[in-house]
Amino acid sequence: MQMADARHGKATPEMEEVARAEGKPVDFILKGVAKGRIIIPKNVRRERITVKGIGDGLSTKVNANVGTSPDYADIEEEVEKAKVAVKYGADTVMDLSVGGDINEVRHRILQEIHVPIGTVPIYQAGIEAASHGAVVDMSSDSIFNAIREHARDGVDFVTVHCGVTRAAVEALKRSGRLLDVVSRGGSFLAAWIIHHEKENPLYAEFDYLLEIAREFDLTLSLGDGMRPGCLADASDMPQFQELLTLSELVERAWEKDVQVMVEGPGHLPLNHIETNVRIEKAVCKGAPFYVLGPLVTDIAPGYDHITSSIGGAIAAWAGANYLCYVTPAEHVCLPDIEDVKEGVIASKIAAHVADLVKGIGAERDEEMARARKNLNWAEQFRLAIDPEKPQELRRRRPPEMDSKVCAMCGKWCAIKMVDEYLKKTT
Repeated sequence: MQMADARHGKATPEMEEVARAEGKPVDFILKGVAKGRIIIPKNVRRERITVKGIGDGLSTKVNANVGTSPDYADIEEEVEKAKVAVKYGADTVMDLSVGGDINEVRHRILQEIHVPIGTVPIYQAGIEAASHGAVVDMSSDSIFNAIREHARDGVDFVTVHCGVTRAAVEALKRSGRLLDVVSRGGSFLAAWIIHHEKENPLYAEFDYLLEIAREFDLTLSLGDGMRPGCLADASDMPQFQELLTLSELVERAWEKDVQVMVEGPGHLPLNHIETNVRIEKAVCKGAPFYVLGPLVTDIAPGYDHITSSIGGAIAAWAGANYLCYVTPAEHVCLPDIEDVKEGVIASKIAAHVADLVKGIGAERDEEMARARKNLNWAEQFRLAIDPEKPQELRRRRPPEMDSKVCAMCGKWCAIKMVDEYLKKTT
């Protein structure tokens, strides 16, 4: 187990791989894992995997969600989405399937994608219960059986909405929220609590969850089931009630050497983001923070990859470690392959923008500046986050008078003009 080994001063091969990838001393990674400030999601059953480190002092990571819906359950398309996500820079992939053969989607993605894979097992537990009744008919056993099944299959991390408690539901009732609960897993459990008038099994039996996690070195992603789904609900009591519960569970996980991260809010005004991140980092003792967006306006359907990248850049600058991408299809429909590509690229830009102010990755921007000065197009394309799009744009409207410049300024290229006159003075 990564955390147990780190606390005994043993550097695992995974820690060494992360250190090489991040350009950090192995001891830095080891100490971060031991303290819970760095996680390396890797199920003991996974062999072919490019491990990733997520946490303080490391580059900001990006997750891409794929998965079927009840209306569209094409397994081949979901596998292709996962491949495209990794091609364009996703560090991890989550399978959020809720339609068709859910097991087969997960098995195929685990087989064909070699980055850390995450799932949300409560979806399967709820859907299987609904197949012969309703989501609220799922039992404690069925919830934990789903988690164990996913872990046994080799899933590296799971989202578990342990903070959706009876107290959080009561806070929701009193809050006057506009959009109530927008988290799918959070809604399953909130409905279950209201229907049964009992505590969330994931919270009530958290020690059992930790046993499963220890067995497989399964990383727990403590889900934000009470996250705000619109700006009007941002930074309210249900959100922070859940966060306080998650802070307690972080420490309980660490006591059992279980790696854990905390998920963060979805919709936040720009001026709330830094405060939210700093509160999470303070109350959760530096545990890695995983944010969906945050989306900084509610009125841009079709462009929410942009609204989330704005929020994601600010969140990562403030201390978030891991961004969940948002695609142009968010709030509208199941994303297609092109949506996945655009979502990943937007989040990669946000992550890089934040990393620059953390002192990570500036060399690449300097290389790009030199390539532009030299009008070296091949090098500019090589350094681009997405090399394909700028090449296609240049092919679409090539320069006609001078092949060295672009068709925006043509013969009036500022870089070329000043460079020529500077050379005359040397």
